[in-house]
Amino acid sequence: MAAILQVKPILDVPAPLRASAQPQDPSFYQDPYPFYARQHASHPAFFWEEYGHWCFADFKAVSALLRDKRFGRDILHVASREEIGLPAPKAHTAEFDLTEKYSLLNLEPPDHTRLRTLVNRAFVSRQVEQLRPRIRQLAHEMIDQFEGEDSVDLIKAFAAPIPAIVIAEMIGLPADMAGQLLNWSNRMVTMYMYNVSRETELDANQAAADFMAHLRDVIAERRRAPREDLLSHMLTSDRNGDVLSDEEVISTAILLLNAGHEATVHTTGNGVKSILESGLDPQSLFVTAEQAEKTVEECLRFDAPLHLFTRYALMDTEVDGISLRKGDVVGLMLGAANRDPARFANAGIFDPFRTDGANVSFGAGIHFCIGAPLARIELQESMKVLFERLPRLRIAEPPHYGNVYHFHGLEKLVVEWK
Repeated sequence: MAAILQVKPILDVPAPLRASAQPQDPSFYQDPYPFYARQHASHPAFFWEEYGHWCFADFKAVSALLRDKRFGRDILHVASREEIGLPAPKAHTAEFDLTEKYSLLNLEPPDHTRLRTLVNRAFVSRQVEQLRPRIRQLAHEMIDQFEGEDSVDLIKAFAAPIPAIVIAEMIGLPADMAGQLLNWSNRMVTMYMYNVSRETELDANQAAADFMAHLRDVIAERRRAPREDLLSHMLTSDRNGDVLSDEEVISTAILLLNAGHEATVHTTGNGVKSILESGLDPQSLFVTAEQAEKTVEECLRFDAPLHLFTRYALMDTEVDGISLRKGDVVGLMLGAANRDPARFANAGIFDPFRTDGANVSFGAGIHFCIGAPLARIELQESMKVLFERLPRLRIAEPPHYGNVYHFHGLEKLVVEWK
């Protein structure tokens, strides 16, 4: 997951290069694409007033910056808080901060390399390919539970439980814990809202504390009796005497559990919405494995689950003529890059048959999403089953996106099929 980093504002920016959009304005977060289109047409590199940092919206720049070693997710390995004006940690979010301390998403080499190497093999394509039958089974089970109804919220009844159960089972937690995991995760994710309130921070911190307490109990049990699961693998992995601490295992497990379902839930909801609104025959989009892959990639491009990912400048540097100081934050606008008209023909049209398909929805470089192969398979299999079982599926109520701008996902998607 991607926390929004904010440091001291840069004030000496020419007016034409500044842009304003309030992240919590419903007219913006319900449809940020007109704002992106304006920036593409004028200044795809711009200073976003509300966030107080430079942002990059074009596909070429975002793709390059995701791989650029002058930028990183962490800054405190090369600078002190005082040096860059980073505020001190908040005492009332100490538990939440502990879950992020060893997060793969925030570490830089060599710590990132070490940790990723120890967990990577569970998520390689040949491993997750074996999960296709289980994903299809879960999709059928979810539909069995609501098929007799007149309508259903597809997010709650289908999109959310499937990836939560899959990642829980991979890590080594029971499927019936998925609801609790979703509760903890959803509360923790609110920490990434723009201008988050103290009340929200306290609740997210409590969710993090409860999540860690549960995992500590499970880890103690796994140390006594290891199983064939990812948690046991992380606890027993030994590379020349190098083993993961409990804190590293807990932080990694929480990241995998949270990130392992969050983007997939959003892409499922956003993707089903895009398909149903396109007027195309949904079943034709999954008729072959190759077409299913293209359809999922277009869903990821057209309405991405993550719209803003931040990096620190690790040194004084320059990008596209913009001078950046060590410690400055830059925003990489994944959702905007995926709609860049300089990269995609008819960028604002959902076209699962396009020949110029690509996206940056899973990032790139060393922080490329470790769960991308799993997410792609979950999306291909679950949506294929959904449209096979419910060929007359249609949207029953106007869908609304949640008020967490950069986590771009529907609060609910009410559909009917009779």
